[in-house]
Amino acid sequence: MRILVTNDDGINAAGLAVLEEIARSLAGTGGAVWTVAPAIEQSGTGHCVSYITPFLVTEIGKRRFSVQGTPADCVLVALNHVMDAKPDLVLSGVNRGNNAGENTLYSGTIGAAMEGALQGIRSMAVSQYFGPANRGLENPFESVNRHGLQCLQDLIQKTPWDGADYRLFLNVNFPPCPADAVMGMRACPQGFRQGLVFGIKPFTTPSGREYVIVVGGDQQLPSAPGTDVQLNQENWITVTPMRADLTDHHATRQLAEALDGA
Repeated sequence: MRILVTNDDGINAAGLAVLEEIARSLAGTGGAVWTVAPAIEQSGTGHCVSYITPFLVTEIGKRRFSVQGTPADCVLVALNHVMDAKPDLVLSGVNRGNNAGENTLYSGTIGAAMEGALQGIRSMAVSQYFGPANRGLENPFESVNRHGLQCLQDLIQKTPWDGADYRLFLNVNFPPCPADAVMGMRACPQGFRQGLVFGIKPFTTPSGREYVIVVGGDQQLPSAPGTDVQLNQENWITVTPMRADLTDHHATRQLAEALDGA
């Protein structure tokens, strides 16, 4: 199997090394793993691509490249510039922090998997939720290290991959607990943490210049039962099937009926 690995935390991120190790096991004898990842952290860039700014691509090892661009840029570079053939699988992560609930809308990790799906390739985003039970562990990626390979093997085999225009991709989140406490794996919808919104924090430099930084909220807020956020907090590995089609089909039908009756 030929696998492309990327992320949004950057080429030197610890989570990328975790996913590369899993990818090598998935690829097997005769397979190949290519890593094309951002030169620096690109968290929060979503599905952004660099339409107007040229960017540097640097080969730093065998089948290993850093890109001064976004995660989606990395997928495009891999498929159209550095790889000699399309991969069978795109893996994005392992993100340091969860991409459950509303976080998925901002995530560069998700953006890379989405771009892989738009290119017609089976793709998965993989993230490690952090919380009080695992943040202080010697290896905070312990649950992914222990369970990641089997989980991804199962998902490759059991996911109803299709050839739709907007291809399916998977959002996989490992729970904020030690490996021994993981309950198993569940398919579930995306959740929503009530009251969690991004904000702005201003600060002033010693020279008197005013800057602002975007800040997030409490990642341990609850969500509806059975959603990714809530199941993660109950120590389940969650899998949310996604597509890039943003259409609300139910609202489309309602609006069509209303307009037809006007």
